[in-house]
Amino acid sequence: MKTKLKTIIRAACHSFAGAVCTGAALLMTGNAPAQNLFEGDCNSGNIYEFTPGGAQSSFASGLGTAVGLAFNSKGDLFVSLGNYSGSIIEITPGGVVSTFASGFNNPQGLAFNSEGDLFVANAGGNDIIMFTPGEVRSTFASGLDNPQGLAFNSAGDLFATSGHNLIKITPGGVQSTFASGLAGPWGLAFNSAGDLFEADMSTGNIYEFTPGGVQSTYASGLGVAVGLAFDSAGDLFVSRGNYSGSIIEITPGETQSTFASGLDNPVGLAFQGETLPVPEPSALGLLAVGVPALLVRRRRKQ
Repeated sequence: MKTKLKTIIRAACHSFAGAVCTGAALLMTGNAPAQNLFEGDCNSGNIYEFTPGGAQSSFASGLGTAVGLAFNSKGDLFVSLGNYSGSIIEITPGGVVSTFASGFNNPQGLAFNSEGDLFVANAGGNDIIMFTPGEVRSTFASGLDNPQGLAFNSAGDLFATSGHNLIKITPGGVQSTFASGLAGPWGLAFNSAGDLFEADMSTGNIYEFTPGGVQSTYASGLGVAVGLAFDSAGDLFVSRGNYSGSIIEITPGETQSTFASGLDNPVGLAFQGETLPVPEPSALGLLAVGVPALLVRRRRKQ
């Protein structure tokens, strides 16, 4: 019995040590797999897919005005079609296209919260519409001014563009002004540090806001800056709309380069897949100590 128990403990410790090392390695290397970038081409009605290396392919076509993009946890891509049909399209990873919802007044930005609810910036209706995973529809916020971009922070607060302002909306629906006096806010995205980035299509600037609302200019001279998306490495991708038909990549060190060009009015951007959650180092340490300890306690009771 003692020999068998020692073998179990040794195997458990070895396996868990491997898990701890794997977790630590993931923490050091960014913990997320490479992701493909998807782009909604407004004028052509196409959705293009780009590998991390920039190889371009057509994922879907004939959608009219493909504007806002967002992925759910299952990997289905949701696309808002703006004024073309006032609808939201769902596309499976295999490319099967279906109509998810209709009857909007110029739907634009899309965003999912951690519960899997889909939020739609209904620009022409000056409101934000919410769909539960069971597709129950309701109005989440109203009284906005032509909302375009949407983004959630880690606390579950929804940020939306509204006229020349950025509005913060709590999960309970309480609205407050987060930033004001902007020229033409459009796309929104959060980085891993919790800073909010805003694409200002009127100035061609990208503005960065700390969680406390302190504003700074992150990038400038981008023309019609519209869509924003961060990859798992922390690089920011910016669609430039009709200005040049290109997508710009900006590293955390603020180095700019052209990721893709020759597009026909790129607007919405979204990365496929999400960052994989990894336990905190402290939790890994506690677990590494805890599992052998539990086994030892069991042994003493034999």
